[in-house]
Amino acid sequence: MLRLLRDEPAQDRSSLLTLEHAGETIVVALRRATTARRFTLRVRFAARDAVLTMPQRASLRDARAFAERHAAWIAARLNRLPATIPFAHGSVVPLRGVDHALIHAPERRGTVWTEARDDLETGVALCVSGQTEHMHRRVQDYLKREARRDLESAVARHTGTLGLAPRGVGLRDPVSRWGSCSSSGSLNFSWRLIMTPPFVLDYLAAHEVAHLVHLDHSPKFWAVAHRLCPHTDRAEAWLSAHGAHLHKYGARE
Repeated sequence: MLRLLRDEPAQDRSSLLTLEHAGETIVVALRRATTARRFTLRVRFAARDAVLTMPQRASLRDARAFAERHAAWIAARLNRLPATIPFAHGSVVPLRGVDHALIHAPERRGTVWTEARDDLETGVALCVSGQTEHMHRRVQDYLKREARRDLESAVARHTGTLGLAPRGVGLRDPVSRWGSCSSSGSLNFSWRLIMTPPFVLDYLAAHEVAHLVHLDHSPKFWAVAHRLCPHTDRAEAWLSAHGAHLHKYGARE
């Protein structure tokens, strides 16, 4: 299972801290980790929040004191996060790695479709008919349908290569992982993968299909993953550089 924050120790959410700084309210999630030896703070791009990791036996009083001492740092980091981009007229959203301008076309027939447009900087538009208040839902539904289609095709191709039975594809909108494979063989993916270049989506499909053979990240697993997807390293590099930014598009579910 590929995570956005790889090699992160397993943690259990225990509680939330609410801080006041410069007239703003800051919410900090507390997570206890068996491997933690000290307090550490980080701001998560995707969740747009702050997380304080603490040793198992540390007190909540000490955690609050640590967070309060670093409230200015947390606020500054949160304020520097890029603004979200709504699924609204005039926004630009990537589809299969290509920027598309969102165009509201209420008078046109249809629901959502792509269209070449010489008058746009992107050169291509994602057009949406209907009422303005329905635009966000229609765009998101369209992206999910396209994601399911591409992922089902990629999963079928990779399971076929390994001689495995076909698998269904589930779509979610997780913060910390792009795909997952359960012990029962259930495959789930982030629908936001439809925004990535096709070779990235194909890699995630191959990665999770490889987990059907080895439910770990052992050398044997990586041998299968690389056999299914020769561009594994290139795709991981793309996700490391650009993956978190996919969460700025649209509202979280």
